[in-house]
Amino acid sequence: MLPTGFIQDLLGRVDIVEVVGRHVELRKAGINHKGLCPFHGEKTPSFIVSPSRQTYHCFGCGAHGDAIRFLTEHSGLGFMDAVRELAQQAGMAVPDRADDPLERARAAQEREQRTGLTALLARAAAHYRNALKASPRAIDYLKGRGLTGEIAAHFGLGYAPAGWRSLASAFARYDDPQLVEAGLVIVPDDDGEQDPSQQRRYDRFRDRIMFPIRSVRGEVIGFGGRVLDTGEPKYLNSPETPVFHKGQELYGLYEARLALRQRGYALVVEGYMDVVALAQAGYANAVATLGTACTAEHVAKLFRFTESVVFSFDGDAAGRRAAGRALEAALPHATDTRNIRFLFLPPEHDPDTFIRELGADAFEQAVATAVPLSQQLLVHVAQNCALDTAEGRSRMLSQARALVELLPDGLLRTQVVAELAQRGAVAVETLTDHWARRTGRAAGAETASSGERRVTPARGGKPLPTMSGRRLPPQTATLLDRAAWLIARHAAVLQDLPADDHDLLASQPSPHGDFFSEAERVIHDHGALAAPAMLDDIAAGPCGASLQGLLERLRGFHEVDPEDPHATLNAVLHRLRLQAVGDELNWLMESGTDLSEDASRRMRELLELQAMLKRGPATPPG
Repeated sequence: MLPTGFIQDLLGRVDIVEVVGRHVELRKAGINHKGLCPFHGEKTPSFIVSPSRQTYHCFGCGAHGDAIRFLTEHSGLGFMDAVRELAQQAGMAVPDRADDPLERARAAQEREQRTGLTALLARAAAHYRNALKASPRAIDYLKGRGLTGEIAAHFGLGYAPAGWRSLASAFARYDDPQLVEAGLVIVPDDDGEQDPSQQRRYDRFRDRIMFPIRSVRGEVIGFGGRVLDTGEPKYLNSPETPVFHKGQELYGLYEARLALRQRGYALVVEGYMDVVALAQAGYANAVATLGTACTAEHVAKLFRFTESVVFSFDGDAAGRRAAGRALEAALPHATDTRNIRFLFLPPEHDPDTFIRELGADAFEQAVATAVPLSQQLLVHVAQNCALDTAEGRSRMLSQARALVELLPDGLLRTQVVAELAQRGAVAVETLTDHWARRTGRAAGAETASSGERRVTPARGGKPLPTMSGRRLPPQTATLLDRAAWLIARHAAVLQDLPADDHDLLASQPSPHGDFFSEAERVIHDHGALAAPAMLDDIAAGPCGASLQGLLERLRGFHEVDPEDPHATLNAVLHRLRLQAVGDELNWLMESGTDLSEDASRRMRELLELQAMLKRGPATPPG
């Protein structure tokens, strides 16, 4: 048995489009990719691969899964062989300490830590939103920046009051160490040896407009805070935490997902307010780096949602430097089918001021004039080079070598090299031979660009019967916790469910699907046990390590038993079905209008099922 967190880490480092694309000819379809299903014969494509969810789904035969499942079912590999193949591609070593209880405990502790921190951050975000409503000064500031209440609500904007301990009103324990770990509270270094209850501590964010930073799954993982008046720093970000890494996250990406598909490109800007102001003006496809230079991880994440990226920078020297760093980050991802451009605004403007003063039409025209990546590379390497001299041309070509080596092999790279050779007044063969000698490789050998790795969110286990292989939204996870608690308390309700309902529960993503399967095993082996005995038996079973977090939550539930647990569980199942139908409809809509017959038929079925479920809602639990 592998360590609990390894599979999620592995799936987070491979790109399912690349894995499936080695076996199936795929073409772009909306934000997804489409091809003929390899699991059943068909003449029109109904097989969809989603880079944002990192799963595949066939609307003809129902095949569904992640990269590991594709290799096991399509290539006939065993589970461990598929894991080893993917690990080799990702440059990861398969752990040989699979049964190490310390490793399992560490992985479980990390999952629990993340859950606890995101819960605290979500509560803090709610506190800041309520504080904004109560602050006329903060509201006036946002109105003065041209923002409406609707756009502020869409981004969850808030306000951190000026007091040193305003968060004490939001949390029962202001001395909770997790508030420090989440980056919400600061404890001075010289207080480190004191008893936690005696330490001096204060809010990190005070008298600032608060921008919650969400992961692509919608979890609040950090904040950016902007001063209302003058003061330094103008922007203050959450520190690095177990759930927040500035080099991997993009502000506004969660909110921009639909707009990325509609507009067809991502607009990368530098500030939080730029993102919100652009969304207000109709550019909801804008995202921002988080007070740090654009990284390869940022670019990889964007290309899971779109094939076109426009970087927008101020036209001053700082903007040019930022563009140079973005160029280096983007080059390894610049395949022949992707479109990467660079937009430079006048030095006196950022996107926020530009669009407010000159309007959306002027900004649209500016975007249309954005410089292609190839041209930006040529401009970048020619800086401080006198191209009318041999020395200047040689310097340009020398500066270009390292950047060209970042480009993947392909026609784009070939054309860039040809253009550089022309501008440098040398033959292409002369240039490539010279570069090859400098790097100790034969001319024409494979370049150093083959190490592209896309950083993607971890995904969880088995899918819903329709297709919910992605990470569950918070409301669904809460429903599944409720269902698990009901079954632990009232084992008979599981025995009485029809087969379809058993399948629905057992096919939920991990850890819930594993819990429901284990509960069936316990009931089959021992009958309807009391809750403590059932949970202990599951903990001692083969899935006990991966279920540790869920089992601890269930043991900690303090809830009054419903009068009719059967009816309550049926209500939960009803809402899960509605959620699953909505998820599958989203898949279809994200794949554009060119649907196969199977996909079109499935959409009609789903719409009818959705209407039926909405007409007959079960009594909501709780």
